[in-house]
Amino acid sequence: MLRSTGYIVKLIGASCLTSSTVFAASTELDVLKQQIAQLEKQVSDIEKGKTGLVEARSQGVKVGGAIRFNYSMTSYDEDAENRGGDIDFDLVRFNFSGDVADIGINAEIRFLDYMRVVKYAYINHEFASNWEAQLGLAPVPFGNTPHSSHSYFMSPNYFVGLEEDYDLGLVVNKQGHDNWRLDLGFFKNDDLGGIDGGAQGREDRYSVDIVGARSQNEGLFDAPSQKLAEYNTFAGRYAYQFEHQLGNTQVGFSLLHGGLHNGVASEGNHKAWAVHVSSQINEWHLHFQHTQYEYQLGDVQQIAIGANAMYDTIAAGASSANFGVAYDLKVNIGSITELNLYNDFGVVYDKIDETSNTWMNITGISVSAGAVFAYIDLVHATNQPFIGGSIAGNSDVFERRFNINVGYYF
Repeated sequence: MLRSTGYIVKLIGASCLTSSTVFAASTELDVLKQQIAQLEKQVSDIEKGKTGLVEARSQGVKVGGAIRFNYSMTSYDEDAENRGGDIDFDLVRFNFSGDVADIGINAEIRFLDYMRVVKYAYINHEFASNWEAQLGLAPVPFGNTPHSSHSYFMSPNYFVGLEEDYDLGLVVNKQGHDNWRLDLGFFKNDDLGGIDGGAQGREDRYSVDIVGARSQNEGLFDAPSQKLAEYNTFAGRYAYQFEHQLGNTQVGFSLLHGGLHNGVASEGNHKAWAVHVSSQINEWHLHFQHTQYEYQLGDVQQIAIGANAMYDTIAAGASSANFGVAYDLKVNIGSITELNLYNDFGVVYDKIDETSNTWMNITGISVSAGAVFAYIDLVHATNQPFIGGSIAGNSDVFERRFNINVGYYF
């Protein structure tokens, strides 16, 4: 369009030179120049408008996801061990992220063979310089984020509801200019809407949450007879990152406190705190976290929790510690471009119900090959969910699980 404008200028100029009214040519030329300038401005405005339209259209929601399969061979399932292990469908998941009219959206839905679950779903907005708000099924700010492990199985903190937890509420975070970050959250209910939520199965959720008080005559994996749920939970996390020549180290602490409701009245409260360190030194990654939690429900010693389409039991109070180390290795082996070698160790101890410690060690490697990503883990554990036990178990037997999870991510 700009080239056409130049042609018009040349044509008009030629006409002016051949005009019979030569004595007025200079005046007319000035008028024409003004008209041409206005025309060029209109063209420029149109081009800018087109650019703005393209930018506006580029804002939108992006869709990604994964398809994953899982192979495992375990010491606690003799039939599967005799078969040389089994391959199972893991999940199909879809992720949504983007911005529309300066409002961000983040969501993930998972389809598994035993449940369909929304992991998180929230909107976010930067309402002031370096201040952001997240509203919806949002991440609870607690501990090393986004999680305190490198493997497929995460740390024991996840299984007591203190890692990768998402609840319904509001989170406000501030990223300081001098390497500090503050996250403050208020969560009205858990991810299924609390004690009166409309979900058909209170165990069909991604995040681990309390679903009841465990009585003495109930099994570890039974649905609880006395139902409970979190409400009005406050969480805060502060972290400061030190930069150094070899990388960076982040040190922080977290606090959490909230109520427990039985559907009629307040039944008690729950609280937790943690100190955490995460460090990157060249290709090495180190993390450490110490955590303590407690459900204050009179003389109740054990809590029923729900997640992953099953019920389980944890002690009403305990301490935990986990430590992990990982090494990034760049390679060029066919389509494999990166390997991550790691070892994650976690323990839950000093349990109020006086059951045996939970102990888990994972030695593994993750493999990146284009859109394909895989975890290869060798797990040794006792009293650990998904490794043949429960955190409220009282076993002294160490179980083993060899696990390969392969996913195509898009």
